[in-house]
Amino acid sequence: MTETTTGGTRTHSPELRLASGIVAQLRHDLLTDAFAYRPLERMRTDGPLTRLLPRRIRPRAAWTPHALIVGGAGFVMLMGLANGSGADGPFSAFVFGVAAAAPVLMTLVRPVGAFWASLAATLVLGVVGRTDFWPWSPATFVAHVLVMVLVTARTRPRVGGWMWFVTVLVGGLLSSALSLDGTDNTGPLAVVSAIALLAVSVLKIRSQAAKEVTAQQEVTAVERDKRTLLEERTTIARELHDVVAHHMSVVAIQAEAAPYRVENPPPELEQAFLTIRENAVAALTELRRVLGVVRSADYEAPEAPQPTLASLDGLLANVRDAGLTVDKTVTGAVRELPQGVELSAYRIIQEALSNTLRHAPGARAGVEIGYVLGGLGLRIVNDAPTGDVRPSPGAGHGITGMQERVAMLEGEMTAGSTADGGYEVAVFIPVRARTDEDAA
Repeated sequence: MTETTTGGTRTHSPELRLASGIVAQLRHDLLTDAFAYRPLERMRTDGPLTRLLPRRIRPRAAWTPHALIVGGAGFVMLMGLANGSGADGPFSAFVFGVAAAAPVLMTLVRPVGAFWASLAATLVLGVVGRTDFWPWSPATFVAHVLVMVLVTARTRPRVGGWMWFVTVLVGGLLSSALSLDGTDNTGPLAVVSAIALLAVSVLKIRSQAAKEVTAQQEVTAVERDKRTLLEERTTIARELHDVVAHHMSVVAIQAEAAPYRVENPPPELEQAFLTIRENAVAALTELRRVLGVVRSADYEAPEAPQPTLASLDGLLANVRDAGLTVDKTVTGAVRELPQGVELSAYRIIQEALSNTLRHAPGARAGVEIGYVLGGLGLRIVNDAPTGDVRPSPGAGHGITGMQERVAMLEGEMTAGSTADGGYEVAVFIPVRARTDEDAA
């Protein structure tokens, strides 16, 4: 072991740093706040076994770990009474039993302190007791193994390793320092406790790994939902970008052509149309600059106009060719709606019918479109499936896209199972009535 000084800074050898790190871990695990108050938490009652219990008994099942520890302490106390029966009187036997069982009960509130109390009880009872084994009597043997198992279960496997090391070290020192009658049982204790601690450590590591996997799955599910939401919003933004860009282009072209439709237009009118065109072109440029980021590198704008409710018959023909029986019902006075509303309504119907094909094979579907004074109503409903329903990993993503489209238009949407086992999607999209000022 060497120490060197470089530039006025003392550096220790790797061996010394390793030893100091080990001592620091030992101090942190077994000495720092060893007797701190750490009560054992109640057991969860939502597991597969506890759910089988009657409802009125289930809350009491949360105290099962506490009851088992108290039962173990009672067993140790009975062993201690039997070991102390050869002592001076029943009171001494009672003290012997209590001293052996007390560290087991301590694990309920002060787990690490219970380990040190168990070592102290082992030393005292081993000296004053009259047994054929040394340094652990049968009662303290069972109690100490039980304490180490409980402390490891309540803390972590590394603490169990430190307790085993300290136990073997103390047992060896006591056996060599004190020559008392009785068989040295440090070796058997080391073997039994090592097996018990190994089993508890494996179970605890598996439990922690299962919790981490569950937590990671929950995080993954949340991230997947967020990604799905962003993808749906990106799709909506792309489509609306094409719609708005088309209208802004029309405004710019009409503003440029308007002065030529009037013979000898006044300069003020020409300047007004020029300003309109310049503002339309500038708005179109900014729109493409801002919303262009939602386009992927391989995205190509559709050559055909975005679909509307007028092209719904083609969609229904396609799904009928795919094997879905679907009926369409239109109520109210059919009128032209804003293109964003028409596009969203078309996409909602398209996604709902796709879900029917995917999740309800053999079912009949119905599409109802209602033109009302305040907006547009949609209802897409299907019967219960008659074919084999296969699990789909993407279940629920289409509903997310529908909800995003409806929320964008400040509408309302409900989706859920029907009483006969089918599924229904109901949407209302408000549409502000056009006034004479809007038309102008």
